Amino acid sequence: MEDKLTRMKSLAERVSACSACQLHLSRKKSVPGEGNIETRIMLIGEGPGMNENETGRPFVGQAGNFLNELLGAAKLKRSDVFITNVVKCRPPANRDPLPEELMACNQYLEEQIQLIDPLIIVTLGRYSMGRFFPLQRISSIHGQATWINDRYIVPMFHPAAALHQPNLRDIVLRDFAKIPQYLQEALAAAEKAVSEEADTDADASQSPTSSQDNGVQLSLF
Repeated sequence: MEDKLTRMKSLAERVSACSACQLHLSRKKSVPGEGNIETRIMLIGEGPGMNENETGRPFVGQAGNFLNELLGAAKLKRSDVFITNVVKCRPPANRDPLPEELMACNQYLEEQIQLIDPLIIVTLGRYSMGRFFPLQRISSIHGQATWINDRYIVPMFHPAAALHQPNLRDIVLRDFAKIPQYLQEALAAAEKAVSEEADTDADASQSPTSSQDNGVQLSLF
């Protein structure tokens, strides 16, 4: 735990000093992310907005308030999850992140995923979704869990989209309400994988070893 915390703090310091893309020129505060680093659930949004640029925290303001409501629908709180974005500095005027900006921040996001190692990643918005489903449309796969690299990836609409399009509000609430079910399924799948690995190791330990066979053969020459 201590090593993970130290590494996460080091990552945040590197993000705050990063100049790998043009976004650093206009930022006030970088937004590396926050939350429970021992969580099973990680939320990945798109990029900081105006309020996030001022505070250095992800999902504050109206979108943040709605995210809190969405987490409540999943019987969760912010302290139960880790929240970050695909880019760690605010794109000017909240424009979409550019490919080179996504590429520059990818190293930080990948390191966060490796450190936290969540069982569920919830992507919020199409740029976050595109990291895992580059050829899909969010309107087609939102709320559906896909098992990728030993974890569930669940694409969802960005909370801000529901604020701008009220017809999405109930859809996003229903999607978030599925998270507890997905977590139970992911935990069961992880336990099954551990059990199968243990059975494989036990079978291997009971079988004659190749080194013993090789020893007999070598003694004949």
